Amino acid sequence: MNKSPSIQICDWDSLFDRFFHHLKTERTYSMYTLIAYGIDIKQFYLFLDQKFGLEKLPPVKVSKQVLRTYLGYLRKQNYLATTINRKIACLKSFFGYLYRQNHIPANPAGGLFSLRTEKKIPQTVNYNNIKQAFTLPDENSVIGIRDQAILELFYGTGIRLSELSNLELKNIDFVNGLIKVSGKGNKQRLVPLGQFASQSLKKYMEVREQLLQKTILKDVQAIFLNRYGKPLSRRGIQRRVEKYLRLVSTDGTSPHVLRHSFATHLLDGGADLMAVKELLGHSDLSTTQIYTHVSTERLKEIYRQAHPRADRD
Repeated sequence: MNKSPSIQICDWDSLFDRFFHHLKTERTYSMYTLIAYGIDIKQFYLFLDQKFGLEKLPPVKVSKQVLRTYLGYLRKQNYLATTINRKIACLKSFFGYLYRQNHIPANPAGGLFSLRTEKKIPQTVNYNNIKQAFTLPDENSVIGIRDQAILELFYGTGIRLSELSNLELKNIDFVNGLIKVSGKGNKQRLVPLGQFASQSLKKYMEVREQLLQKTILKDVQAIFLNRYGKPLSRRGIQRRVEKYLRLVSTDGTSPHVLRHSFATHLLDGGADLMAVKELLGHSDLSTTQIYTHVSTERLKEIYRQAHPRADRD
């Protein structure tokens, strides 16, 4: 049954502002998701203005057909299916919000479906190359000690780039060997610190004060700092990881490759899929299951190499 709008708001800008305030304060979306959604909303906004004229098309008049016309436009622009799916998710979230707030009588985005995408096999780095990467940072410099801790933490815990960059002193529990991580949607989870990650992090914490002395900032809580004593940015972390992985691997150099390798090597070692899901902070098991394909391929390779009746041609 359709609802009657409690208020008539035709100002798109006002609705966008309310929507983003909702995402930021109530849904606690990350800054990067908000930026991506901002780009998507702006593109949709410009399309409506050029195609229909915003004065002639207030939110209450946007129909499912209008949205399909927009998606058809995106396909003609040769956007990747994954990019279009993100824009669909943004539209569904936006119009769902308007409907729940009684700004529109029906949700035109309710029947939109994501495009089928081909699942990509995650890139991984073999363990020998990862071990080699760990030896590359200069152990006699503060920056090198910091970089080694970053590498060990990525591979030893499987946390995301955003999660590592947001780590603060209060999140580390050396006594129990745990770190508290704030994941997507500000969901918190505890992740165990392995022996090597713990040792590298402790070594860095012993010299972190040397970086702090180079800044006038007070009470810096971020664990990883740049050479000026300020919190190390996401891009800064990414560049450091890429620097070392580029020297040992051609299979991928981003921090996410270490996360993929963490999950794959756990499953190769016999870890339970549900346990890996919790460690990675996935909300849906299907997201974790992509790593089983990698492990299955590894099993097939072992079989082909070892079994006398396997087809090795």
